[in-house]
Amino acid sequence: MSTMNLSESEFPRGDLWVFGYGSLMWRPGFDFVEQVPARLIGEHRALCVYSFVHRGTPEKPGLVLGLDRGGACRGIAFRVKEQNREAVIAYLRAREQVTSVYREVKRSVWLENEARQRVSALTYVVDRGHVQYAGRLSPVEQLRHVRQGHGQSGPNREYVLSTVKAIEAQGFRDAQLHRLALMLHDDGHARHPPQDGA
Repeated sequence: MSTMNLSESEFPRGDLWVFGYGSLMWRPGFDFVEQVPARLIGEHRALCVYSFVHRGTPEKPGLVLGLDRGGACRGIAFRVKEQNREAVIAYLRAREQVTSVYREVKRSVWLENEARQRVSALTYVVDRGHVQYAGRLSPVEQLRHVRQGHGQSGPNREYVLSTVKAIEAQGFRDAQLHRLALMLHDDGHARHPPQDGA
């Protein structure tokens, strides 16, 4: 299983931009000097990756996000100082490339700030040929995997709800994730019926 990473020559000198669209939005885990709402065109956020490590196991896979072909994705672009670049790339590879389900790529993203500039950002796109590529699952299948998923980074339910919260904090919605979050909230109410008394 070969890891699909960029070569050193594909990282120009200067600060590094990183595009986060899932857990990086709410738990980047690396040092950055600026974060800006951003939009990537050509790929969309999708629950299309079976999680065997962070939010599930091979026996009971969870479901995490990947960038998949087509559409657009709103997320956060993080600017990393040049002197921290190597350490951040190493950290992201250790975090994102555990099973090589993602391709490490550079993509143009449009910063949603006053300047509205376009930058080239490091991000992780799903490898459609990988065994963990889930493709387009029905809402019922998504719910089943998220309910059962629990891995090294915790319960899959927490991952989905934290991502939805981060998306809302940026002032937009993701129809697929919001629908799933509602079903997960309903789960919580069903499992914990209201108690009598105070």
